[in-house]
Amino acid sequence: MKVDEEATTAVLNRLRRAQGQLAGVIAMIEAGRDCKDVVTQLAAVSRALDRAGFKILASGMRQCLAAGADGPPMSEEELEKLFLTLA
Repeated sequence: MKVDEEATTAVLNRLRRAQGQLAGVIAMIEAGRDCKDVVTQLAAVSRALDRAGFKILASGMRQCLAAGADGPPMSEEELEKLFLTLA
C-alpha cells in the first residue's frame, strides 16, 4: 500500500511530533519527573502514533480493497487485522 503525497506530509508531521514527544518522555524519566507527568506525555506519544497509523490506513484504503500490482486485494479479515493492530 502506497500513501498519497498529501497524506504522506500529514503522517510525517505526526511522526516528527511523536518523535519530539518521545524525546521529552525520555528526558523526563532521566530527570526523575513525576510518574503522572511521564504517563500523560507517553499517552500523547501513543495517540500521535495511532493517528499516523490511522491516516496511513485511511489514505490507502482504496489500494487495500482493489487489486494492485503488489498482488490480490486484501480480504475483510486482513483489513480487520490491520485495523486491530492499531487498536
